[in-house]
Amino acid sequence: MKAITVLLPLLSLSTSFASPTGEQIVLGLAETSRVPGLSSGDALHAVNEWLDDAKKAILKGKNNLEKWYHDGKEFIKQNELLYELVSHPSFDKYQLRVTEPELCDTSVKQHAGYLDIADDKHLFFWFFESRSSPSTDPLVLWLNGGPGCSSSTGLLFELGPCSIADEGKNTTFNKHSWTSSANMIFLDQPVNVGFSYAEDGTTVNNSPVAGKDVYAFLELFLARFPEYSKNPFHISGESYAGTYLPHIASVIWDGNKQLELAPTPSLKKINLESVIIGNGLTDPYTQMGSVADYACEGPYPVYSDPQGPECAALRTKVPSCQRLVKSCYSYNSRFTCVPAGLYCNSQLFGPLIQTGLNPYDVRIPCDAEKNGQLCYAQMGWIDSWMNDPKVKVALGVDPARTFASCNMEVNQAFALQGDGMHNSAELLSELINGGVRLLIYAGNADMMCNFMGNERWLDVLESSFQSEFVAAKAIPWVTANDGKLAGSVRSAGGNGFTAGNVTFVTVFEAGHMVPYDQPEAALDLFSRWIANTPLSFE
Repeated sequence: MKAITVLLPLLSLSTSFASPTGEQIVLGLAETSRVPGLSSGDALHAVNEWLDDAKKAILKGKNNLEKWYHDGKEFIKQNELLYELVSHPSFDKYQLRVTEPELCDTSVKQHAGYLDIADDKHLFFWFFESRSSPSTDPLVLWLNGGPGCSSSTGLLFELGPCSIADEGKNTTFNKHSWTSSANMIFLDQPVNVGFSYAEDGTTVNNSPVAGKDVYAFLELFLARFPEYSKNPFHISGESYAGTYLPHIASVIWDGNKQLELAPTPSLKKINLESVIIGNGLTDPYTQMGSVADYACEGPYPVYSDPQGPECAALRTKVPSCQRLVKSCYSYNSRFTCVPAGLYCNSQLFGPLIQTGLNPYDVRIPCDAEKNGQLCYAQMGWIDSWMNDPKVKVALGVDPARTFASCNMEVNQAFALQGDGMHNSAELLSELINGGVRLLIYAGNADMMCNFMGNERWLDVLESSFQSEFVAAKAIPWVTANDGKLAGSVRSAGGNGFTAGNVTFVTVFEAGHMVPYDQPEAALDLFSRWIANTPLSFE
């Protein structure tokens, strides 16, 4: 049987573990179709063709990397493109290059460009104002997982203001975009993901380092766009973002505490309101323990007989996997964490991938010949659209740069540090106790980061709300607009008058990418959560 290369999450598992049948499987990221990069001459031609006349006039006669001031703002010419340059006295190794595209949803204000880090790392971002009330709606950062997958996947495939269409030739308006009720930033991190890049090929290989870069980005962004700095801030994402986000949120939390002790006028307090994780990998010990239960006794069982030989064999692997993960937790070393990732992925997920089912939605097979190795044809469409020179120029991207939805080298770098086997959940306890709300949601058809494991790690998460959450019963979640039963919710905190302080939502009839499978329900969940209104009225 042909092995399926899988997009994401879970594990930063890379390329080199063997399946029970001896075939190689890649769990984590897949190679995606790569459009050949343009030559420098072709890139210059693309810029000349697609750059608007006003910007051409401004750039005429200026040298590459030349800087100048106009109306109190600093600008730079780089790669024949025009950027506003944003610096910050507290982050001397960081700067923003900003442009204003008119793509995807031209009815709202947009900003895109790069966070430059010490001249060698460059993180790409794309921002959209809210369609409702930009001045008062929350600011939300969205990250995709992998590690190594671009947030453009979330933007164009799931919850952004437009959806990829026509095999990558066009986009269509997404009426269920989360920008309906929030200002949204989509960030490609770490470097070498999507349009992000490193001059010398350097790759970030752990979540703590990634967290520091994101914090610097947010401070520079809010310094340039202070109109959003007073708004509530939510950090959100899916899949391996379940590992990223606790680290980023922790860095923001610590930065806010330092500002309270030593106020710095040039720095903004980031009003961290909540952490939102969809189908994430956060507590591997607990979540790995759920894999056999989901595959054999879940709502969409992978194996027909829960007592059959396949389920029996899968269950025998769980104790060894958890023992190795426990060692990673105890010693916090790549020498203990890498073996844990290798064993758990090969022995628990290897057999499941070999079934040929879509690991992100076990209700359907993965038709790799028709839809590509990622099981979704839209992933390849995204690559095609993002590699259109017209799109690149509008986004302030060098047309010679190639976009790929996922980068396997980044995935390998994280895997070889054992990054995905650490317990990121433990970083959340202090934040929750300090008032930061936590929403975990999961589609019940996802095999990679299944809803059972996600609910269980919340049961064991230490916080002032733990006993209340453990005692909470699941109650129906019904969408506000059409009264549809969309899932179930368990919540602690708020006494039923808010969305809760620690909340878990099971999303019915949805896989790993909940906003793709259930767009209307996902928007209902998101909008009610950021408004802090109850998700159920029972």
